[in-house]
This record gives sequence, C-alpha cells and structure tokens, in this order.
Amino acid sequence: MDVTLPEHVEALRQEVRKFAEREIRPHVMSWDETKAFPSGVVKQLGEMGMMGVIFPEQYGGAGMGYLEYAVVVEELSRVDGSVGISVAAHNSLCSNHIYAVGDERQKQTYLVPLASGKALGAWGLTEPGSGSDAGALLTTAKREGSHYILNGTKTFITHGTVGDIFVVMARTRPPRPGHSSADGISAFILEKGMTGFRAGKQENKLGLRASDTSELILEEVRVPVANLLGEDGVGFKQAMKTLDGGRISIGALGLGMAQGAFEEALRYSKVRSTFGQPLAEHQGIQFKLADMGTEIEAARLLIYRAAGLKDQGLPYAKAASMAKLFSSEVACRVADQAVQILGGYGYIKDYPVEKYYRDVKLCTIGEGTSEIQRTVIARYLLAEY
Repeated sequence: MDVTLPEHVEALRQEVRKFAEREIRPHVMSWDETKAFPSGVVKQLGEMGMMGVIFPEQYGGAGMGYLEYAVVVEELSRVDGSVGISVAAHNSLCSNHIYAVGDERQKQTYLVPLASGKALGAWGLTEPGSGSDAGALLTTAKREGSHYILNGTKTFITHGTVGDIFVVMARTRPPRPGHSSADGISAFILEKGMTGFRAGKQENKLGLRASDTSELILEEVRVPVANLLGEDGVGFKQAMKTLDGGRISIGALGLGMAQGAFEEALRYSKVRSTFGQPLAEHQGIQFKLADMGTEIEAARLLIYRAAGLKDQGLPYAKAASMAKLFSSEVACRVADQAVQILGGYGYIKDYPVEKYYRDVKLCTIGEGTSEIQRTVIARYLLAEY
C-alpha cells in the first residue's frame, strides 16, 4: 500500500491487522461453512472501540473519524468480509442513524450501549417488494395514543437474528399531494423482545455467510412515541443521508476483500511454476497483477478522499457514491482475476480466493446497487455542469 497515512491511523491499521490475523483468519472457513456468526470476535472488537469508531467518547465511542473507520473496515475485510460488514452495518446504519437525528434520551438509552459494543445494532429499510425503490415500502406505523402500532416485513437485514437494537422505517401517513412516494415514512427504534417483533427466515447466502442476514417480522408491535427518530414523515430523508456515510464503509469493505484476494494471487504466482518458471515471470500474469494493483490503489484513494471530506464537514455524498461504485466493481474484477491466476486451485475451498470471489458480489448490491450509484453520481454531475 502506497498511501501515506497519519501516524496514528497507520498505528490503528497495524493493530487491527494483527487482531484480524490472530483472532479471525484461523476460523474464516469454518464460520463460512457453518454460517456461524462470530459473536466472540464482535465482542472483542467492541472492547477495542471498533463498534463505535465514529462516535464521541461521551456516547461510548472511540471518538475517531471516517478515515480511521474506513481503515478498520478495510483491514477486517482483508481477512474476512463477514466481520467487516458487521462492523460497517453496526456503525454506519443503526448507530449512526440514532446519532444523527436522535434526541439526548435516545442517544443515552440506545447509542451508548451500541457504541460501546455492549449491544448489537440492525437497520431495517428493505422489504420483499422494495429494494432500490425503497420509498415503496409497505410497513405501516399507526398512531394510537402514546404508541405506534407497526406491521410489516423487512428483508436482507444484517444482524436480524442476533441484533439487540433496531432502527426500522415504516409509513406513518400517505404521501402528501405533490410529494414523492417516500413522503410519510418515519424511523423508529425497536428493541429485541418487543411483543410481535421477531426475526424471520435466516438467509442462506452465496457469500459473507458468517454475517447474519434475515427477515424481520412486525405484527402489531407497540412502539412508544418516544422511540420515533426525529420528525414524523421524514424518515426516508434520514435514511438516504445515513446511506451516504454507509457507502464509504461498503467501499472499504470491497477494498479490503480486493486487497486480500490480490495478496493471495500474488503469493501463489511466486510459488507456482509452469513451463519451467514461476507464474509471476509470465507476462500475462504480470499484466493481471499490474491491473489489479493499480485499481486497488485507485479505489483506496477514492475511499480515503470521501472519508476525508466527511471528516472535514464538506459535501461528500457524490464522492461516497463514486468510491462505493468503483471499489465494489474493482473488488469483483480483482477476485475474478485472482481465481483465474490460481486456475483450478482457485475454484476449490482449500484456497481463500474462491471465498473472496463469492463474498465481493454483495458490495455491488448492498447499500445501493451499482446502478443506483451511477444514477446518484449522474444527478450530481448534471447539477454541477
């Protein structure tokens, strides 16, 4: 890696890398095969401050910025994207939504245990019939006195079965005339164990299999009015702003997995010989490695730039979408070429690249597909020029 980071950020990188090599790498394939959520490692990461990287110390967080956060997710994902995405979803989505718009009581009650790693967060926007068109969600929240009554189903929810605190979007009223279909959506904080609130089907996924993903079922769930996040009817706008920051971490997720796949391919190319010489001496392999390394560095620069803009309080949404789009697609290309370099061995589970190949695809889908990122980026460009 050729990017020069501040000394304290580089020290953090080395700390997280050593942790990942020691505590995660020995278990990666067994977790993947059994879909085992690494709760012990997540607890350790909480004790290290990694489950509250971006939140002030007054709320139990580590008081760091998005650059440090991107490096943490990158280094965890270099070894196992399942752990990386758990840290990303917990910080960027559930916890950050509460931090951004929650009142002081909500922050003290919910953000403090989340940021300190004592509770695990989940975030519910997507539904079976509303993915990219998130404003078409059907979950309802009807006001009855001092409570809202929530009914509906969420899907593809990270930490759905293992989460403790949830931020869930639901429709509190129909859209006002002249407004988009997303108008009238509100955000609520729910707790595990609320009557009528439960996890549904746990998904059997292509990749990132140790990351818990499931449905959420809401049947007449009574949620106190005090658990409404921000104003009634503006939850969709809150969700979109939350996703802007989340895209930096998903970019870092893809970057870390790309780096891991690249390192495995590079290592293999030096020890595997064909036609009397190491693979690395063949020009065709060298060209692949050159392209992979160049694209990884370009992705890293885009991600760190977006993180830097956010840390400085500057507009960053376009940069975050660019970083997420490029990094996720680079990850897919790099993992594909890593499998190609290993040939038949790249296709079997004795070597790590087949897992990277399966894992990286989620990055082009989660927190806004590549198509949605291109739409977002184009809107900014058309407004600018």
